[in-house]
Amino acid sequence: MSHDPTVNAGDIARLAGVGRAAVSNWRRRHDDFPQPVGGTANQPLFSLRQVESWLRRYGKSYQVSLGDRVWQRLKAAGDLRLGELVAQAGALLTSADTASELDGELAGLVRELGEQHGASAAYEFLCERYLEAHSRQLSVTREDVAALMVRLVGAGGGTVLDPACGVGTLLLAPLRAARAQGEERVHAARTQGEERVHAARTQGEERVHAARTQGEERVHAARTQGEERGADPGGFAPVRVLGQELSETAAAITASRLLLRGVEASIVAGDTMRHDGFAGERADAVVCDPPFNERAWGYEELTGDPRWEYGLPPRGEPELAWVQHCLTHVKPRGLVAILMPPAAASRKAGRRIRANLLRAGALRAVVALPGSDLWLLRRPAAGERPPSEVLILDATSDLSIVEPAWQAYLEDRSDQTVRIIDLLADEVDMTPARHQRRDDVGREFAEARDRFLSAAAVPPDLKVLEQPLDQPATTLGDLIKEGLVTTSQAPPKMSADGGDVPVLTSDDVLSGGAPSGLTTMQQGLVPVQPGDVVASYSAVRVVEDGGGAVLGPHLTLYRVDSRRLDPDFLAGFLRAAGGRVTTGSSRFDVRRTRLPRLSLKEQRAYGEAFRQLAVLEDAIRETSTLGQTLIRLGLDGLADGHLHPQS
Repeated sequence: MSHDPTVNAGDIARLAGVGRAAVSNWRRRHDDFPQPVGGTANQPLFSLRQVESWLRRYGKSYQVSLGDRVWQRLKAAGDLRLGELVAQAGALLTSADTASELDGELAGLVRELGEQHGASAAYEFLCERYLEAHSRQLSVTREDVAALMVRLVGAGGGTVLDPACGVGTLLLAPLRAARAQGEERVHAARTQGEERVHAARTQGEERVHAARTQGEERVHAARTQGEERGADPGGFAPVRVLGQELSETAAAITASRLLLRGVEASIVAGDTMRHDGFAGERADAVVCDPPFNERAWGYEELTGDPRWEYGLPPRGEPELAWVQHCLTHVKPRGLVAILMPPAAASRKAGRRIRANLLRAGALRAVVALPGSDLWLLRRPAAGERPPSEVLILDATSDLSIVEPAWQAYLEDRSDQTVRIIDLLADEVDMTPARHQRRDDVGREFAEARDRFLSAAAVPPDLKVLEQPLDQPATTLGDLIKEGLVTTSQAPPKMSADGGDVPVLTSDDVLSGGAPSGLTTMQQGLVPVQPGDVVASYSAVRVVEDGGGAVLGPHLTLYRVDSRRLDPDFLAGFLRAAGGRVTTGSSRFDVRRTRLPRLSLKEQRAYGEAFRQLAVLEDAIRETSTLGQTLIRLGLDGLADGHLHPQS
């Protein structure tokens, strides 16, 4: 193994606390920036030691954490062995034995990382980096979809099986739900304790002390209960976990991730179709995200396999083999949640098996998700009467509708069902988009038409000059020096994907929408105020209502002295300057933006014209979106009888 770890541009940005664009600038502007030692032209790799030396030489702050050092040492072995080494690191963290297949120095670093952060957290860090590095090679179920699947099948408190477990995403989902439940309890207990202390403060120090003590006890009890639920069923996590995976490396990683959480798990490596690792075993629930379109699944060898209760899967329908495998391994009345390619709901080759699944009452729901369909199945019990309807739902734009719809179906009060007899009389096509009821398409069409007709905006009335004006000019850089403009940016490592503080994002600036991001309270946040000019790489906008939001990543805020400079005037010239930069030109220096030196009254006239152009742009964007909606609703309404041409 090489002892000279390498880093890519993203790693360097993370270490130095800057964006990837800053690293690109360093490479372009500094001839002595370290040269690549590997990788490709598009994904170069650099020597970590050379990069550290360069950063120190230029006085740029950086921090290589212990976790980063462990990760870089693992990466130094090359991509081909990376998964194997991550699996070995998991084996080391899960074993009391000091022996390891890793070299001595790396094994010592892995142990130190485990001691510093806890074995489970340390290993999750390495696994996250591994999945990030191999995101194109590894197929990982989206976490929100995984959480939805385990909630739908009720994976807590029993045995759960994933016959294509990969690196354990679906099997870990119930444990994440347990941990989230525990964190919510801790937060609620802490909030309640703070409220008690505040109320008691007005009644004397003794009451404050008693309230604080009681609050700390509640937080401790909630945290303990949350930790117990995270490693023990408690109604959230499964009692026993079974998993099979073709890749020995992925199976080993899954086993370590579960073992480090204290879960009783049996994870085996092998070809699930040809060599069933759990023959005869029946779980309380099965979850599965199988490989799609895998032609070499064993059709010839498995023609007479007893798992094919509903028909021999055609050679080109491997996903229907996975469906029947899952049903074989679930107890009567047990549920299966399996992701399927959308075409599996309608392909002619699978028609007979789909029909048999419906007749037997095994297939209960087909739900369209982004990129795939979710099939929910229930193994019929002996003598049980099959249902007469199946739930067919389109949730591509909103996953939150799935659980209420499934619950309504189970309680025989759903309005999203299709009669099974109607499906059997047709092509057994269960494509959700084909069966969605659009009783309100006429009303939606009328509303969209009215909005479309009222969305027009008027362009500014601009005077055409035969010769351009020759006016004294200044630059944005000079305005900043003179104190007319101050600039701000968000903290370097700020994220906008979770928290309780609203964030104005780049997408919001582009669309003109309200702040859509969220972050946590931290040092360096920049509050956004009305009249601020906010710019991204592709858009400039004057803030009308800050709404208590803070500035998001990759944005620059320009705050003007409104007594001497009009914000719309500045925003308009920034937009004009950015629009003149052509593809292939050097990086645009915004401080060189030229503006005419005008009185505030003249600036406001320009600013009003720029503002009208911005309103016009928003109206055109809205009209385009409404036009597409109007066309789609018109086509649907005319086709299904909700709309009719005027006679």
